Amino acid sequence: MTAVRTAFGTLERVAPDLGARWAESLWLRIPPYRGKSRPGVLPRGEEFTVRVKDRKVVGTAWGSGPVVYLVHGRGGISAQLHPFVAPLLAAGHRVVTFDALSHGASDPGFLGPHHFTIPEMASAFTAVVKEHGRPHAVIAHSLGCAAVFFALRGGVHPSRLVFLAPMTQPTPYTAVFAATLGFGERIRTRLMDRVAARVGTPWDDFDMPTQVTRIAPPPLLTVHDPADRETRYDDSVAVAKVWPESELVTVKDLGHWRVLRDQDTITRAVDFVSSRERQQPNQRTA
Repeated sequence: MTAVRTAFGTLERVAPDLGARWAESLWLRIPPYRGKSRPGVLPRGEEFTVRVKDRKVVGTAWGSGPVVYLVHGRGGISAQLHPFVAPLLAAGHRVVTFDALSHGASDPGFLGPHHFTIPEMASAFTAVVKEHGRPHAVIAHSLGCAAVFFALRGGVHPSRLVFLAPMTQPTPYTAVFAATLGFGERIRTRLMDRVAARVGTPWDDFDMPTQVTRIAPPPLLTVHDPADRETRYDDSVAVAKVWPESELVTVKDLGHWRVLRDQDTITRAVDFVSSRERQQPNQRTA
């Protein structure tokens, strides 16, 4: 990392365009999946594939009833959300999971192996929804929440949403990214321009708090640990403030990943998507 920071520091001064090109590749790169296999007892699911243009998206479905989609985050896989499957089936839902492009068993994305964008992930989700039907609810994690929100703007209409440790405002992360890699504003602003051009969408389109008026927002439950080191707790606070019917649950000692295995969180999410009663606006639970 010291060598990388030194190189970026030099490029910031003498060749910011070259530095931005390198930074763009790193920004769009998916970290390797480091999760461990956690065997559990699940009924045999229905394996399926859908296509986004010429790319194959692989998924699994279980059960029957109102459909709940489980959406993993950047660098994750669908199996991370398997702890939600059995409780959702017991509650009478059909459950659908999938690996986004460049993740898990699905094909590489359009930027090549180990790279992806939010719109690309949203397109995969939309293709899965087209195959399996309108969602009753979606439970999403991390950057998967941003992809789901982008799909909502494109016409997907779930009745309920659960966001677990969501990223709702991506722009502030570029400053953290720059500080980590050792470059300044000359590279950072060029990086943002390059990414916007690459995905064909301005950064503001991914800012949930300012974009929520562009959708018909369903009731939302968001769960976040203030000590999360991957996504900011402030992201959940910001979206809960403006989302018409939302509940922010603050958890402790779960970080970014353990929230997917926490039994209280799983029970709360399943109860929320299964309840027929609408939540009171902007509830907050400690």
